[in-house]
Order: sequence, then C-alpha cells, then structure tokens
Amino acid sequence: MSAASLPIPVRLPVWRARVVLLALLAAFGVLVARSAWLQSVQTGFLREKGEARYSRVLKVPATRGRILDRHGDVLAVSTPVQSVLAIPGDVRATPAQLKALGGLLAMEPREIERLVGDDSRGFVYLKRQLPPETAQRVAALGIAGLHQEREYRRYYPGGETMAHVIGFTGVDDAGLEGIELAQQAQLAGAQGSRRVIKDRLGRVVEDIESIRAARDGRDITLALDAKVQSLAFGALKAAVEAHRARAGAIVAIDVRTGEVLALVNFPTYNPNNRARRSGEQLRNRVVTDTFEPGSTLKPFTAALALELGKATPQTMVQTAPGSMTIASYTIRDAHPAGALSVAQVIQKSSNVGTARLALQMPREEMHALFRRVGFGALPWAGFPGEAAGRLREAKTWRPVEQATMSYGYGLSVSLMQLARAYTVFARDGELVPLSLTRTGMPAAGRQVLSAQTARAVRQMLESAVQPGGTAPRARVMGWRVAGKTGTSHKQENGGYAPNKYIASFVGFAPVSDPRLVIAVMLDEPAAGQHYGGQVAAPVFSQVMQGALRLLGAPHDAPLVPVELPGEGDEAREST
Repeated sequence: MSAASLPIPVRLPVWRARVVLLALLAAFGVLVARSAWLQSVQTGFLREKGEARYSRVLKVPATRGRILDRHGDVLAVSTPVQSVLAIPGDVRATPAQLKALGGLLAMEPREIERLVGDDSRGFVYLKRQLPPETAQRVAALGIAGLHQEREYRRYYPGGETMAHVIGFTGVDDAGLEGIELAQQAQLAGAQGSRRVIKDRLGRVVEDIESIRAARDGRDITLALDAKVQSLAFGALKAAVEAHRARAGAIVAIDVRTGEVLALVNFPTYNPNNRARRSGEQLRNRVVTDTFEPGSTLKPFTAALALELGKATPQTMVQTAPGSMTIASYTIRDAHPAGALSVAQVIQKSSNVGTARLALQMPREEMHALFRRVGFGALPWAGFPGEAAGRLREAKTWRPVEQATMSYGYGLSVSLMQLARAYTVFARDGELVPLSLTRTGMPAAGRQVLSAQTARAVRQMLESAVQPGGTAPRARVMGWRVAGKTGTSHKQENGGYAPNKYIASFVGFAPVSDPRLVIAVMLDEPAAGQHYGGQVAAPVFSQVMQGALRLLGAPHDAPLVPVELPGEGDEAREST
C-alpha cells in the first residue's frame, strides 16, 4: 500500500474530551449525592423496601373456646385445619401440577389460573379449611408460590340434635347463629401476630419477634342438658313425622333456676355440613316464631279473676247454650255445657266461660297481667332474633277483642315466652328470669301474682290433665302433672284458615314441688288429629317422664301405669 493511500489521522478538539470528562464527573457526583441522601435522610424508606422483600407479619390464630353442656360434655370444639393461599405472580406450575391441585381442591384448573393471575391482590385464598391430610398432599406437589396457613374449623358432636341451640360459625370462625353468635365476644378470643423472615420461596427461615400474643377464647358452659335435649329431639321428631306436621318445637325450663335445659326445633339441620344450612331449617322457632296461643292463655284469665276478687274456683259461670254473640262475632264451645265452675271452665277449656270471666274485668287489668308475665316483651333468654310477640295497648281493645284475647286470639307469643309465663303457676306467683348458661343457683323471681292465686290455678291445671279434662295424655306415671292444651286456627290471608292449626301444650311437674316447665308446639298437624291434647300432650308426657328420671325428682304419685283414654273419650278444647 502506498503512502498516499494511508488514512489521514483526525485530531479531535480538546474541548470535547473535557466536556465528556465533566459530564462523567457530574453524573458520578449525582450518584454520590443521591446515595448519601437516601442513606442519611430516607433510611426508613430503604428499610421498608428491604423488609418488604424478606420480612412478613403473620397472623397467629386464637383457638375458639369450647361450648359445653351442664355436665361438661363437649358440644362445640375447634379442630386445626390448613388453608391454601397463593401469591399471584409467584406461582409456577406445570399443567400436570395444576390438574392434580384442582383435584385436591375440587377446583377447575382454569379457575386456579384465573385466581393466581390476578396481580391486583397480594395473596388469594384457593381453598379454606382443608383437612390436614389433604393439605399435606397439596404441599407434596411442590408448586412454587403456594403457601399454607393454619386455621381452625368448628366441629359439633351433637349434630342436628343441638343445632338450634349451638348454631354455627362461618369460614372465618366467627359465630353466625345460636350461642356461637350470641357469645361471640367470649368464644372468639383475640388473634395475635408475629414477624418472621422468609426466603424467596416463601418459607419461614427465622422467627424475629412476637408482636402480639394470641388470646384464646373462653369456654362456655350452657344450662343445656345433653341427655334431656336428645330425649326431647327424639320425641318431637317422631311426633312431627307421625302427625305430618309442618314443623314442631319444644323447650324445657328448670323452675328453680330459670335455666333452659332443652330447646329443640324440627325440621333441623346438621351444623357440620355447610352445604345444607339454609331455609326454614335454620329457624329457631322456639324464640323467633310467634303464634296465637289459644287455650293455653285461659289460666291467666282465670288467675286475674281470682286476683281481683271477681271469682273463686267454685264460682259458677253460665256457658249455656254453648255460644255467645258479641256485636257480630259468635264465640262457641266445642262441647256445649251448662253452668260450670271456674275450675271446670279451665278443665273443660270453655271459650264461653273464659270470655264471660274476662268481660267482668277492666281491660287495663288484663293487659297489665299479660305484660307482667312477659307477653309483648322480649324474654331476654340470650338468643339472637328473639321475638317480643304482639300485644296491643288496652285502650284499642273492643269488647269482642277483650273476649277473644282471654282465650288466646288477638295476641301472639313465642313458645319461649309461653313456657316462661307458666313458671308463675309453678313458683307460687313468681316469674323466673331465663338463663342459657349454667348458674346452679336458685333464681330470684319477680312476684306477679299472689301465691294463693297461683296455687289455686295450679289445682285447676292439674284437673285439666285428669280424666274429664282436655289433656289426660299428658299424665306421667309416678308424678303429678299440671298443664293446659291449646288449639288455635292459623292466620291466613287476613283471616283464619279453617283446616290449619297450631296444637300446643304447656305444663309442669311434679305438682307438689314443681321442677320443670315444658312447652310443646306442632305447626299444622295433618294426619287427622289436630287438638293439643292429641298431638302435643303425648310429647310433653314422654319428655317430662324421661327428664324427671334423669334429674332424680322424687315421686309424688303412685307408680301405676297411666291408662290412656280411647278415641273420643277425652274432652277437647274449643278452637
């Protein structure tokens, strides 16, 4: 190559090199300043960003308190389970792994992909409360980005027998029904938290500190007796099915303490099966449903007549010809009779006799007595959704309404209210406060009637279960029983359905020293019998007999088998 063909070297201007050097020095200075500023001024920001990559605050779940019956038998307990969660964006799984995961979680792989693909959330639950063995199989898949969290699931050994008392919890272990809801604050405890260091796979490699210790929930001991509850459940279920009733309910109250020993509704549900907890099965009819009590209210009318000096148990009341008309409304008796004593009016359950007694008294006095025994007010048993019923102000009562209210039409009560009201006759005029939790102590009642009046009505109620009364099927071998039947037409379309009834019975025993009040209600019995003495009284008898045996109540009657009346041999209350 000739010298002429060699490239001529280009000399760059000196200033250009200096400019590049100054730019580099300026950039380096900016980096140094920025570093100094971040490390001296914004140390908290850097620490936060760093900790966000390896430090986590984990929840420490609290163990929910147990629910026990009065003898210490477990009715609700929490068992440990695992929940599977995923961090969107971190999940790495093959199609085969997704298919296997979907099989374990009962989910479609497409649904899993949709959930883990949502980057808007820090984590997402794939399945809550898995059994430990299933959770172990999920972990064995080795899918990156999946994590497990320990939780607790509620288990109810009593199943459907205890359902309406205990209730149940939701997926977050918070009470949703029954005692689980009513006592949520005591049962739940308080969740804790701890700070840990995790590696890039989400595994805890170091436990740094406990931020707040978990506080476990408190155990609750109910007044409920599991044996009495089971007995009541079996008797009520059999009656509802035998009489093809729409529903039924029963409640048992300890007269001395006011403790609720049994509370059963049918139909019921299994609280352990979350898939089938809906509809009418959830209704706690004992406390939430109200109905017109019918003839079970007649003893209160008689008690007021005695209390005001308007009558004695021997006072004669003319019921002939078996009907009476007030304005355009006619009141009738099922079996017309002539003159009856006040005691016989209750024994025979005469509508006409009760109405004549009521019309002799000021309506304000009737209203006041109904209020004193708890009608028209919450019973304060402690259940969610308690109903107060309906009791209109006395000034709105017309004579015909005063007459019909005297035998249980024109007002509404819950079965719990009705059972509590009968403690007045069992406790010599005292209304007992109710308790869902075990007290073990006699309850201080509130005097609403004189002891003399209460004892007189108690004798009338005892005669009602004897031959010639409306409830001989309520008798119990070995114990004296007192009580009253009720049969009322159901309201429908602004009137009363001619062939739909509420059949009920409320009573107590032993009469010589009352221990239990039991109230029974069957809604729309449809197998041919609908009177309270036919369908509700036998349930009372069966449950009362078994309960008194379990409680060891002393006998106050001969141990002679009770002879049941034949069809048509017993008196039936007017409806």
